[in-house]
Order: sequence, then C-alpha cells, then structure tokens
Amino acid sequence: MSGKFFYLYLIGGTVALVLLIYEIIAAYPNVKSQGALFYIVPTILLYYMAYKTYHVKNDGELM
Repeated sequence: MSGKFFYLYLIGGTVALVLLIYEIIAAYPNVKSQGALFYIVPTILLYYMAYKTYHVKNDGELM
C-alpha cells in the first residue's frame, strides 16, 4: 500500500519542483522570496514523504 503513496509523493514533488523552476525563470529579475517559498515548502515536504514511504517499504521487506 505504501508503494502507491511513494509514487504519488514522487510525482507531486516533481510537479512542484517544475513549477518552482518555472516560477523562478518566469520572474527572473524580480524573484520574490515569498513566491519561491510557496513552491519550495511543498516540494521539500513531498520529496521527504516519498523518502519516508520508500524506507518503510524496504524495511518491511527486510523483516
């Protein structure tokens, strides 16, 4: 069951990362820290959740 969530978090984190890069490129001379932070926090959170679910899945296989 955690495998489904791993891919969901991974795809969500990748989409958030692409949106972050697009935001920075589109507003290059006037990049606002609040706008970038709006995308940075979900990106980090989703990749962290993918990391945690991946390790839970692998730890369960070792037992």
